[in-house]
Amino acid sequence: MHRFQRFAYYCVVVLSIQALAGCALKPFVMDKAADTLATQGQSDEDDIVLAREASAFYLKLSESVLKESPGNLKLAESVAAGFTQYAYAFVAFDAEKLESQDAKAAQRIRERAARLYLRANQHAMGALEKSMPGFKQALIRNDPQLLTRLKQDQVGLAYWAAASWGGFISLSKDDPDKVADLPLAANLAALAWKKDPDFNRGGLTSLMGTFEASRPGGSMALAEKYFDQAIAQSKGESAGPWVAKAESIALKKQDQKVFTQWLNQAIQIAQSHRNLENEVMRERATWLLEMADDLF
Repeated sequence: MHRFQRFAYYCVVVLSIQALAGCALKPFVMDKAADTLATQGQSDEDDIVLAREASAFYLKLSESVLKESPGNLKLAESVAAGFTQYAYAFVAFDAEKLESQDAKAAQRIRERAARLYLRANQHAMGALEKSMPGFKQALIRNDPQLLTRLKQDQVGLAYWAAASWGGFISLSKDDPDKVADLPLAANLAALAWKKDPDFNRGGLTSLMGTFEASRPGGSMALAEKYFDQAIAQSKGESAGPWVAKAESIALKKQDQKVFTQWLNQAIQIAQSHRNLENEVMRERATWLLEMADDLF
C-alpha cells in the first residue's frame, strides 16, 4: 500500500474511534494507529511547500493518537520530532526572514516557535519520564547511572528532547531562568550521544557541536570536531552539519570566506541528495548567503 494510502486509511481508523468508545478493541486499534503514525514520515518528500501544508494536520492527528497511546515511545518520538522540525523549518525561520521588515511581527512568530519547541519537549520528556520514572531529577543530579538506565529505544526521545529544549532556550534569551537550563539540555544530548553516537546519521553529533559552540566557554575546536564527525557519519549526504558548522563556527569567527564555502557545500549536497531535510537546509543556506553582507 502506498505511503499516502496507508496514511489515509489510518485517518479513517482514528476518526472511527468514536464508534468504539468503551469497546475492548479501542486500545488495540489505537495502538495499531499509533504504530503506523510513528513510522510515517516525510523524509522522502522534497517539496517543502507540500510538506508544510501537510504537516499541521499530520502533527495534530499524531498528537491526538498519542494521548490515547501514551506508552508508545516511537509515536512520542515521532511527535516530538515533528513539532521540533516544524518549529525550526516553518516558524522560527519565518521570524528570522521577517525581522528586518517587521520586528514586532517577527517577535510574535518567535513566541509561537518557542511554544512549539516547548510542546515538542514536553512530549519527549513526558515519554522519557513515563518509561523511566525519575528521569528528569536524575538528569538534574547528573546521575552517573542514567547512561546505563537509558535504553536504545529511548535514544531518539532524548535526542529530540534535547534539540527542542535547545531551540526553546535559543528563543528565550531574555529569560535567565530558561537560559539557565542550557547545561541540562546539553547534558541530555550528551547522554544520548554516549549511548548511540551514530544516531540519526550524524544528526545527534551535529547537535553536540551546536551545544558546544553555544555554551559559555565552549570550545570552538571541539565543536568543529563534532561537526566534522557528523559530516563523516552522514557519508556526505546531509546538508545539515555544513549549515550548522557555518552558523556555529564561521559566523562566530567572522570568517565570511569559510562561511560562504561551507554554505555552498551544503547547497551542493542538498541538490545531489533530494529530501525534505536537505531542502530545508538548502533554503536556509541560500538565505544566509543572501544575508552575508549584513552578518559580517
